[in-house]
Amino acid sequence: MAGQGSAAKAILYAFVANLGIAFAKLAASIYTNSGSMLAEAIHSFADAGNQVLLWLGLKQSQRPADAKHPLGYGKLSYFWSFIVAILLFSMGGLFSIYEGWHKLHEPEVLNKPWVALAVLGLAILLESGSLYGALREIQKIRGTKPLGQWLRTTRNAELVVVFGEDVAALLGLAIAFAFVSLATILNDPRLDAIGSISIGVVLIVVAIFVAIRIRGLLVGRSAEDELQAGIRDEIAKHAGIESLLNAITLQLGPQVMLAAKVKMRAGIPIDQAVADINALERAIKARYPEIAWSFIEPDVTD
Repeated sequence: MAGQGSAAKAILYAFVANLGIAFAKLAASIYTNSGSMLAEAIHSFADAGNQVLLWLGLKQSQRPADAKHPLGYGKLSYFWSFIVAILLFSMGGLFSIYEGWHKLHEPEVLNKPWVALAVLGLAILLESGSLYGALREIQKIRGTKPLGQWLRTTRNAELVVVFGEDVAALLGLAIAFAFVSLATILNDPRLDAIGSISIGVVLIVVAIFVAIRIRGLLVGRSAEDELQAGIRDEIAKHAGIESLLNAITLQLGPQVMLAAKVKMRAGIPIDQAVADINALERAIKARYPEIAWSFIEPDVTD
């Protein structure tokens, strides 16, 4: 599936960017006593760890089907993506709010805030590169579909998570830069603490959005509308089939299962009906290689 290669590249871009940024932020937070910077460092370390989990899910989802899992392991990618959303909520969002609350009640004067601002500026550039890489990989599979519509309808959990993390990271960096600047200009370290709390809120909002998107995939969602329309189109092309009675698709990670009932034209012998259905299955799988399992049977009513 093309989406898997795109997801793997986006995960790699994000991991390299987040790990480098995390160490720079941590050093700057220790040097400057900035709560916003510490919140950002924790966020970046959590993101780097999340990329490892996404990669693990991507690889595990490619395991072949076996007797215990006859429809494969594709949904493991959804499981690990959901775990990432939970970690983003807890390790990222809640801890940032906790750290900000602590700094708000025990404010510390920032030490050489220009160091924090320089690191934040560099981090914004690196995160922008990571987001650009994610958007480039998304573009390969979304085609002409608007980004917002793609986010609402895609079944690619990994790319949704990477995109969400990159957007949250850039928003968090912008907030940190703004509040560290304000804390320096106004000589009020409490503003830095408010920045940390704001970053936590952003991370929680993004985590909830990602979790809601992944939840639908974990429960079980049909394949994308374009694929379902293509299946109906292939069925309509076959002369031996009178109509489609019902069709169910199920997205299983990068693969799809199809189950359908079709009404054959009157008078077709059994052996010819079997041959027509087999030809239909071959045509559908040739058009959509991601359909790993197809169960099409003749019937007269749904």
